[in-house]
Amino acid sequence: MISSSKIKSVDFYRKIPRDLTEASLSGAGLSIIAALAMMFLFGMELSNYFTVSTSTSVIVDNSSDGDFLRIDFNMSFPALSCEFASVDVSDVLGTNRLNITKTIRKFSIDQHLRPTGAEFHSGPVPHSVKHGDEVDEETVEGAVPLNGVSFDKLSHVYPILVVNFFAPWCYWSIRLKPSWEKTANIIRQRYDPEADGRILLAKVDCTEEVDLCRRHHIQGYPSIRIFRKGSDLREDHGHHEHESYYGDRDTETLVKAMEDLVASIPRENQRLALEDKSNITKRPAPLTGGCRIEGYVRVKKVPGNLIISARSGAHSFDTSKMNMSHVINHLSFGKTISPRLLSDAKRLIPYLGRSHDRLNGRLFINHRDLDANVTIEHYLQIVKTEVVTRKSSREHTLIEEYEYTAHSSLAQSIYIPVVKFHFELSPMQVLVTENPKSFSHFLTNVCAIIGGVFTVAGILDSILHNTIRLMKKVELGKNF
Repeated sequence: MISSSKIKSVDFYRKIPRDLTEASLSGAGLSIIAALAMMFLFGMELSNYFTVSTSTSVIVDNSSDGDFLRIDFNMSFPALSCEFASVDVSDVLGTNRLNITKTIRKFSIDQHLRPTGAEFHSGPVPHSVKHGDEVDEETVEGAVPLNGVSFDKLSHVYPILVVNFFAPWCYWSIRLKPSWEKTANIIRQRYDPEADGRILLAKVDCTEEVDLCRRHHIQGYPSIRIFRKGSDLREDHGHHEHESYYGDRDTETLVKAMEDLVASIPRENQRLALEDKSNITKRPAPLTGGCRIEGYVRVKKVPGNLIISARSGAHSFDTSKMNMSHVINHLSFGKTISPRLLSDAKRLIPYLGRSHDRLNGRLFINHRDLDANVTIEHYLQIVKTEVVTRKSSREHTLIEEYEYTAHSSLAQSIYIPVVKFHFELSPMQVLVTENPKSFSHFLTNVCAIIGGVFTVAGILDSILHNTIRLMKKVELGKNF
């Protein structure tokens, strides 16, 4: 067996008997300083161990979300009617999608940008509206011309009042005029306003009766509105809730539509037109002249445009009176990020998310300083940021976010004013990777701190002790 004396011979830490050691005041001071230094450096190392460190690199975009990008938005237009508001998408590859409705919702809003009712359903926009062939025929006036006073009077007299709001310069108004006047004459003969009194066809020239057309939020010409006595008066504002006619505009179709309206009203008692079982193409007209548009669209990851404008295949617009001022309540790219996930990502990158919705809450108002036909354009440059964490030697994508810069301008255009968002994605992406800390590395540093401080303190103590001894010997030599 190996004796204990042989085992003791390999002892690296041999002990000096306590009675052979000497305590000193300088040594005690250095010991206290060394202990404090160890505690301070240990705290710093512990803090560094728990601090998350990251590395940032720029690489070619390797998105995992496919070739399409989602754009979420919520915007308010105080002077654009939901009746004609259209969301369009185009790109450099030739994609051109007009009047997207499947993922879009519209709400009529008042001057304070507050919704005035339920969602506005504009319905599908017809590609073509049939018109009559009576353009070259001599027109016999049949519709009753109205002004502000006569409109208020007659709307309370007739159970159904159908009004053509038109503009003399409008191409579509000119095409509708012969059919409308002929229809008015036919309906007048079949349902005499004096003897029958159930329906009246009228017309309003919006270039002369500007206030009346503005009151009923007429933005496109011609607009055929159906007013019903008894169901068209709102108790809270006194505004008329009415319907817009979107069917064909030839005489035969118009006459049939008017007869369907009359059929819902018994002639005997002239009951209020509260019930409608007709099958004519009509929808509720907007209650106000403003519109809030919200929803999302999916676009290809190439330079393109998101355009919001007034659009119709059978109406004309007075561009001098159009105002595309708007408030961007929300605009972001990519998947919606939950607040909790974004908070976890900000633990790694505090500045993350500052440019994710840069335009939120911004107002873009045309104060008519540039006169008419003002288009508002936004130029957006988009960069993807991906945050990757490493846990248990495995990579895990924490978040994929698209941030953007925005530059906006107001400029006059020869075309119909629009709001255009020109977006362009960077082919590069920012990759932020979390660098994990090794616990063994932490222990090594702690040992280095303890050993290093202890060694340096010992060296300083030795130097200080020998210096004091030398000074005492010198002083003793002078005394003898």
